[in-house]
Amino acid sequence: MAGDPFTYYAGAASGGVWKTTDGGVRWTPVSEALAVTAIGALAVAPSDSSIVWAGTGEAWAIRDSDVIGDGVYKSLDAGRTWTHMGLDETGRIGRILVHPTNPDIVFACAIGRMTGRQAERGVFRTTDGGQHWDRVLFVDENTGCSGLSMDTKNPRTLFAGTWQVEMHPWAELSGGPGSGVYKSTDGGTTWVRLGPALSEPLRERGEDERRVEGLPRSPLGKIDVAVAPNDSSRVYALIQTSDQGSLWRSDDGGSAWRVVNWQRALIGRAGYYVHLAVSPVNEDEVLVSNSSFWQSTDGGRTFEERINWGGDNHDIWWDPKNAERFVITHDAGLSITQQHGRSIQRVTLPIGQMYHVAVDTQVPYFVYSNMQDDGTMRGAAWAAEGAGAGFNGLGNTWEHGLGGCESGFTIPDPADANIVWATCYGNKVTRYDARTRTARSVAPSMITLDSPPPDAKYRCHWSAPIAIDPFDHNSVLYGCNVIFQTTNAGQSWKIISPDLSTQDRARIVPSGGIVGDNLGQFAGEVVFAIAFSEVQKGVVWAGTNDGKLWITRDGGAKWSDVTKNVAALPAWGVVSKIEPSHFDAGTAYVAVDAHLMDSREPYIFKTADYGASWSRINGDLPDGHPLSYVKAVAENPNKRGMLFAGTGHGFFYSTNEGAHWTELSAGLPHAPVSWIVVQKQFHDAVVSTYGRGLYVLDDITPLEQELRTTTGETKLFAPRAAYRWSQRGRGIINYALKSAPREPVQLQIVDADGKVVRELRTQSRAGFNRASWDLRWDAPRLVQLRTTPADNPHIWEEPRFRGQDTRPVTHWGLEPAQVGPIVAPGKYTVKLTVDGQSLTQPIEILKDPKVASSQADLDLSVKLQLRLRDNITASADMVNSIEVMRKQLEDMRKAFTGDKDKAAVLKQIADMDKKLFDVESKILEPAQMTSDDKYFQQAYRIYMNLIWLNGEVGPGAGDVAGGSDFPPTDTSVSVMEGIDKDLAAVRSEYKRVMEQ
Repeated sequence: MAGDPFTYYAGAASGGVWKTTDGGVRWTPVSEALAVTAIGALAVAPSDSSIVWAGTGEAWAIRDSDVIGDGVYKSLDAGRTWTHMGLDETGRIGRILVHPTNPDIVFACAIGRMTGRQAERGVFRTTDGGQHWDRVLFVDENTGCSGLSMDTKNPRTLFAGTWQVEMHPWAELSGGPGSGVYKSTDGGTTWVRLGPALSEPLRERGEDERRVEGLPRSPLGKIDVAVAPNDSSRVYALIQTSDQGSLWRSDDGGSAWRVVNWQRALIGRAGYYVHLAVSPVNEDEVLVSNSSFWQSTDGGRTFEERINWGGDNHDIWWDPKNAERFVITHDAGLSITQQHGRSIQRVTLPIGQMYHVAVDTQVPYFVYSNMQDDGTMRGAAWAAEGAGAGFNGLGNTWEHGLGGCESGFTIPDPADANIVWATCYGNKVTRYDARTRTARSVAPSMITLDSPPPDAKYRCHWSAPIAIDPFDHNSVLYGCNVIFQTTNAGQSWKIISPDLSTQDRARIVPSGGIVGDNLGQFAGEVVFAIAFSEVQKGVVWAGTNDGKLWITRDGGAKWSDVTKNVAALPAWGVVSKIEPSHFDAGTAYVAVDAHLMDSREPYIFKTADYGASWSRINGDLPDGHPLSYVKAVAENPNKRGMLFAGTGHGFFYSTNEGAHWTELSAGLPHAPVSWIVVQKQFHDAVVSTYGRGLYVLDDITPLEQELRTTTGETKLFAPRAAYRWSQRGRGIINYALKSAPREPVQLQIVDADGKVVRELRTQSRAGFNRASWDLRWDAPRLVQLRTTPADNPHIWEEPRFRGQDTRPVTHWGLEPAQVGPIVAPGKYTVKLTVDGQSLTQPIEILKDPKVASSQADLDLSVKLQLRLRDNITASADMVNSIEVMRKQLEDMRKAFTGDKDKAAVLKQIADMDKKLFDVESKILEPAQMTSDDKYFQQAYRIYMNLIWLNGEVGPGAGDVAGGSDFPPTDTSVSVMEGIDKDLAAVRSEYKRVMEQ
């Protein structure tokens, strides 16, 4: 925000709007209520910083997965709440300008969807704060606005760059007669296209012969424009050309232009880059963002590369009130400088664009994915990436660099999770071995990086599919325009299919437009999806990105084209995911994404006869939003007929094979759901999003059962089995209530002997409710100190205890051991009581398969931990009783101090306090009564020894590893016996003192 070094807004390509108010240290997503997460433009009103505008749609468009939006949003309270302000069909808004003194005047630079001819492109203006919009600059239905700049000294003067561009599954074509530079001098009401150079360019004497007068001739590509804030006569235009230059400059407000720079690095891969900014105080300083970041201090004549400022750079924001401060956005996040680039603060946000997701069958199971601009990765589903060692007993399980790259698939070998296969753009395939942490390149043919599709022997997509045979894990398939098979770990491959595409040569073309860009994002006529049946060996499905659907029932010897049998299949639609049924060999579900052909309808199809006939089963999926198209479909392997669908901005489920769909969005941002898989053993739905990373929908068993209550007021769902780990575990308890309860709901966990293991009280509401049990017995009662320690008479004045009646014993490392034991594997019962009505369900606790200890060993461990828990409680109860009495004596002493008549009473108080303290200090050493975290002064006594021994035997504590998965050591048993004797002696002394 201008003049405020602490407040920034950041719009992620498909991850929403984020805000910081502490200079970039902490960021909060502020647009979760929006229907989209693709942000192309942000603007804060210069005259009122509480007004913030967001333009949606990914403006830096370079690949088929880039996301469109649904118009513009406005916040009147600095991003806390947002209102949709129209321009729904503009697709991608790359720039928003707000008038410097009138916040109701706003301009929006709309690129358009790029996927078809449309009228909603160009420059739009509102003069009433977004209530009404006028399209004030329109070139044609193939051309949108790619650059917009206002003269802040005279806001009636604006410049615009227009861009003719189209994007389809087979190519992104940048450039054409629609691209140009425009100027308005009446506040945007009318515009004039600024002319190209003469056919025979004039040369200026005494200067570089390449210095050409006038703007370049058509065809041009993407264009950005910028007026120098301090000098209205200085205007720059960064223009994608094939051979005419890169940067143009005007020194008279746009009347005359000349090319000042020919560096092609300034305009490379224009769809993804092409942006410039001018210093607010120096018209000769220009910044250009591209694959590298560039700075000029001589009016654009020469540029120096600033390597440390960013990489794959996009937007630039320059503080109009402080030229030392600017922000660069790039593929890794943001770079903020307060010192003109001499120092850089790097910011990374959780906005991962994930292409696919896979799971294995480990306990806990691992999640596999690949992230744009990051690469391949895997980690335990219940441990967030980046978690430190010891996090919930799992540590930092995430591994990166499993071969492959940012695009493609990452999948584990079903027979050995140490082996991971991955694909990457340019026809790259790898096989990774986690034991040696090495990846081997095993591509079936030459790398196709840079190769236009017509020139490549095999056409392979940016996100080429790979699949492993569930009946033979040595059989791996990889898809380009044909399907390859290896049975020897990639050592050799054979082609097992014909060219499965339409083979339409008109769509096998170079991508890029006036300048080629052939990384494979738009490789047309290729296999996009491969899927094995896990019911019948030899059944394989394949789909292409040009609307073809195939099946083989003999492992690839013969392929059948079933496309013609799908009556409603959209022409040139991308078969984005095929889900063979987990229950029937002839049944499959197919998601088709046609948004690159300008159709945003949801398409899901089903066959039950090996593709001979099909029905469309998108049912009542929403279809009125620009992001309604379906990207993924999955079947629940635990329940026939239950399907999941991921759209461009939502996650849905159906329990009746698509007749009716329900959205599940709690906790899931409205980012595109790019892939869905259900982990069978854990009953979890795992999704990848293209913009907000990976998500797990824990425990979908309630969806597998009847979710709503039917006959009674309360329904307790059958819980899934839960695994125990030495330091953590979780049993999920789901229940539904027809109405809100009158009293708090009570949950009890009961063991096989009828003993109450745990009691939980939850706040519940009408409808679905979920509670979580950490698989532990009830915790011990702990010491609550009330008296003032002699060593710290001011303890109650400390902020942490001010206004409190009690304080805990605080010591480094202690907290993890102040819990009850994790239960032993076995069968337990969940008892739910609601307003006097009780229901029960069994729940099974399973042993971690990696734990070698026997059931008897684990039972011994729990038995000793329960003794420890009960002894901790007993010792704490004695201390707490003594503390109550000593606090009363302390209060009496304070009241009587200074009263000569109370001398005898004060002596009695002191004697009594000493007797009580003598007993208390045998249980708890006086040093701990000061509640100091890291003071190490006295040997532990009973209470602390019990807690640390509990950590040793059970969950761990501090640097103590714990031992819940093992029988107690002989030392632990011996130490316990010694503490028991000490405790028995103190109990006797305590009883004697209390009786006195």
